Amino acid sequence: CAGMIICDREHLGLVDATAERNAFGRQIASFEVELQIDRLGPDPLRAVFIRAPRITSHGADVEVMASVDEHPVAVRQGRIVLCAFHPELTDDSRVHALLMALATAAREERKDQMTRAERQTDA
Repeated sequence: CAGMIICDREHLGLVDATAERNAFGRQIASFEVELQIDRLGPDPLRAVFIRAPRITSHGADVEVMASVDEHPVAVRQGRIVLCAFHPELTDDSRVHALLMALATAAREERKDQMTRAERQTDA
């Protein structure tokens, strides 16, 4: 969840979104909720929120993947996914599988770019 804050437009600027720290309260207010994330299939995802941030604003090219009380808690822009919850604290690996798929796609795209560049150099 700290990654959501670090990657927002006010810090590293990797995603066109603004995150609010500790938006759901202090650690004592931690909670779990079932989220419906269509990208992960039909089954809900149990999400663990600990001093979680939330997205307070985002650009049009940011996909809201899940919300709690109408506040985005999982978003995606391109190959970057930001989550306000801790997917590593459950046995559900679907968020990790999504991240791996995005990383694999990026690697394959980079390989294709390198191959095209080599062909142009050889020509």
